[in-house]
Amino acid sequence: MAGKEPVIITDKEEMRKWTRTMRSLNHTIGFVPTMGYLHEGHLSLVQEAQKHTDLIVVSIYVNPGQFSPNEDLSTYPSDFQGDIQKLKSVANGVDVVFHPKNLYDYGNSEMGLIRSAERINEKENEGLKVLSCVEDKGMGHETWVRVENLEKGLCGKSRPVFFRGVATIVTKLFNIVEPDVAVFGKKDYQQWRIIQRMVRDLDFGIKVIGSDIVREHDGLAMSSRNVKLSPEDRQKALSISRALSKAKVEAGKGQVNCGELINSAIQIIDEADGRVDYAEIVEQESLEPVETIKRPVVFCVAAWFGKVRLVDNMEINI
Repeated sequence: MAGKEPVIITDKEEMRKWTRTMRSLNHTIGFVPTMGYLHEGHLSLVQEAQKHTDLIVVSIYVNPGQFSPNEDLSTYPSDFQGDIQKLKSVANGVDVVFHPKNLYDYGNSEMGLIRSAERINEKENEGLKVLSCVEDKGMGHETWVRVENLEKGLCGKSRPVFFRGVATIVTKLFNIVEPDVAVFGKKDYQQWRIIQRMVRDLDFGIKVIGSDIVREHDGLAMSSRNVKLSPEDRQKALSISRALSKAKVEAGKGQVNCGELINSAIQIIDEADGRVDYAEIVEQESLEPVETIKRPVVFCVAAWFGKVRLVDNMEINI
């Protein structure tokens, strides 16, 4: 049965006007930012947002600011009409889908773009890398938001562009949508904690909620990138959740030496022909590595299977 048809808004001023009109009528706004190609994990975020507010906005925007030029921006999966149908399938639906074309297009003059390109050339001549696809295209955007310590470890080690791009686009979306509540998935645990800290430090009047990971029936954490896995690599990728689950069980039995838990997990993934990017046990809020589990931690893993990089984690509360 067809569900509620969301209003589709592409213009940021129209989006801002909608929110302010709804708030003037005493409505509260929940927000779920996504990059599209939605799955059950995303829909669970909508359901979580519905518990806290009476109107829901979902954004669908693939953010070039969090990709470096050698990453998979051009091949990131997309199915906008399919996404709308999935959102309509959620009980009570969503009210707005915000689907902007380019949030880094400021109507720059030709001269402004030339000067932006000149600055890129200057950086390259000085031996500095062009950091993101936004800069690579010479869009003229110069302002970035950084959460300096939380972004350094875990995914930040191998993806130095990623979190400043995430923090910046989420800031832009918060300023456009102006929600009361925003919901993020804990699968991207570091991202969730970075947004929480950014909201606290910059005094956004927004409640940030982390929603639990949704898994496939066989334990694989749901991700838009799973579709890019070959059947063989998808089977191998189950080693991540298997390794994390084993670590959680062992910790519950009293194994609190993080080095041993990490080595065991790496071995499981290696034996499945995965290539581990990182496997770390960190404190849940500071994301600082710990050697011995004495307080709540999260075991975070990123690994490659074929050409697909997957992230997953599991909280350990003992």
